Amino acid sequence: MKQIELKQTLYEQDLNAWFDDTLIKLKAGQFDAIDMVSLIEEIEGLAGRDKREVKSRLIVLFAHLLKRIYLNSAENNRGWELTIREQRRELELLLQQSPSLKNHLNESFSSAWKTALSEVREEYPQIQFPEQWEFTNNIEALLNQSFWNLKNYD
Repeated sequence: MKQIELKQTLYEQDLNAWFDDTLIKLKAGQFDAIDMVSLIEEIEGLAGRDKREVKSRLIVLFAHLLKRIYLNSAENNRGWELTIREQRRELELLLQQSPSLKNHLNESFSSAWKTALSEVREEYPQIQFPEQWEFTNNIEALLNQSFWNLKNYD
């Protein structure tokens, strides 16, 4: 039986080497020598990665805001607030680097809220969390405001 040898591209063999090679070709203006299909794939992947990161950080932010606002647990508040600060800082950095991601953050708001709410309800089934985010949807407020200071505890 004859063996069929498949020649792998540099992209398939060594991604980092392919990056280096592609950068050299781009800088030299050797556009015809660039593996455009792989380059497009990588650019699409980068765009998707940033959008996934925004949504993931928004879910974590909402989950910890829910805990901090509605549980009011003195022994856990500091940890929740540290996580809230970290997620806010990382979201702000992403938005500074790519301001257009703010549109994605707005689009992901409802979905991220529902995911975080579901996770927190599973973790704390005894607590009545609201169906909807009770505060402003303004991104600046979400990234800066201490919503737990606005909540009246019974």
